[in-house]
Amino acid sequence: MAKMKLYYSPSSPYARKVRVVAMETKLDKKIELVNVALTPVAPNADVDKHNPIGKIPALSVKGMDLFDSPVICEYLDTQHKGRKLFPRKGRDRWVALRQQAMADGLLDAALLARYEGALRPEEKRWTEWSQGQLKKINGVLGQLEAEAKALKGKLTIGTISVACALGYLDLRFGDMGWKDKYPKLAKWFAQTSKTPSIKATAPPAA
Repeated sequence: MAKMKLYYSPSSPYARKVRVVAMETKLDKKIELVNVALTPVAPNADVDKHNPIGKIPALSVKGMDLFDSPVICEYLDTQHKGRKLFPRKGRDRWVALRQQAMADGLLDAALLARYEGALRPEEKRWTEWSQGQLKKINGVLGQLEAEAKALKGKLTIGTISVACALGYLDLRFGDMGWKDKYPKLAKWFAQTSKTPSIKATAPPAA
């Protein structure tokens, strides 16, 4: 019987990050995946029981509920004896955490832009709002492009987060042409996407 339950959606980039970490730490066989459907305007009662914010991912383990993705990922990284995805000290740790923060910030902006364009009634959509979110996305992409060398090497929580964020752009913002604008980042993403855990968790086609 699974010792942990992960409430997730196959298209959620935050949940994907958790699933990649689970596979990289070889804990995926100990996690029962509970596929749930929810949006900001259509909450899920099952998720609400495990996360007062009503968001996924949420991990139920040992009578405790953990959320959101940075907390879940760090918890999983304490539950194995292999190479740590959260570097423990020094510059490597802060580089990885900084990369995670940039990736999560990109995703926050991307989801807000997505909800504005896909969920809000057309007559109420705010173009300037969406443009502001896209500016944030491009700001992060530009920074990652400038720091592309720091993405190379074995996976960390930082590079896992970046890969999942870029995968979400491909899923929901395929027409923005980010790969042409940021070729170093695109090259790294293409190579990293071949990693078994990244490949296995790819979201379903839009």
